[in-house]
Amino acid sequence: MIHNKFLRFLRDPLCHFLVLGAALFMVFSFVNGPASMPADRIVIDENQVLQLSEQFQRTWMRPPTRQELQGLADDFVKEEILYREAKAMGLDQDDLVIRRRLRQKMEFLYEDLTELKVATDADLQAYFDANQDRFRQPDRFSFQQIYLNPGKSTGDVKRTADELLTRLNSNPAISADPKLIGDLTLLPTQLNEVTEPVVANTFGEGFVKDIKNATIGRWSGPYESGYGLHLVRMMKRATGGLPDMAEIRPVLEREWHAERRKEANDRFYGAIRARYGVEIRLPADSTSKTLAAR
Repeated sequence: MIHNKFLRFLRDPLCHFLVLGAALFMVFSFVNGPASMPADRIVIDENQVLQLSEQFQRTWMRPPTRQELQGLADDFVKEEILYREAKAMGLDQDDLVIRRRLRQKMEFLYEDLTELKVATDADLQAYFDANQDRFRQPDRFSFQQIYLNPGKSTGDVKRTADELLTRLNSNPAISADPKLIGDLTLLPTQLNEVTEPVVANTFGEGFVKDIKNATIGRWSGPYESGYGLHLVRMMKRATGGLPDMAEIRPVLEREWHAERRKEANDRFYGAIRARYGVEIRLPADSTSKTLAAR
């Protein structure tokens, strides 16, 4: 009985599989020695060494010595080993810095893959026509100013300013150098080709509105700022407007390409996102207010 069962077992395919597996294991052990986990292998080939050498030369403007090249290779190996060990330990998981760095690399990748056509005159004209407000030049002013400090005046500073204004316009020769007239200040006595926002940042919004229509070539005022009173001689006023397209063609090309690249990147991201099921659960309004209060 036992003999018959043993014979049936020897004829069973499972027995053949086990015997074949044992034979293969013995052959592998004989050829490779005792079974063990294969060690990770790091190979620094000539191409990688050449890259390390080129990076060194771009930084130090000379090729590395043999000893320096060995040090670069050793440092590369150290970095690779620690990188692999960190990944094996899962240290790359849930790390905000690494997530953002990988996102940045992906964005760089699909920007490099994006091929943009050369902008034609028709492309630039259409873009210019659709975005005229972005390229409109602002009004510009050139003027001189004399400062009168209310804190240093022994009388009515407004009357002093009016008297000085009369003298300046009746005798233009004394208006040659406004630095020698009025009170000492760190404010500029002359501003050239400045825009309204620049003047407003220095003297205030009200000051800009007061002087923007001042008569060219004559002193006017006094105008009030946060510092005190000012007399102003408007020397030049250039009305802004749309420049000729040829004048700003390099700017147009740069802006046009930036917009086309953004559109291409958005399409690329949209194609990737379509592969994911995305669910965003925003908190209720009351929760949002609580979070905002914190």
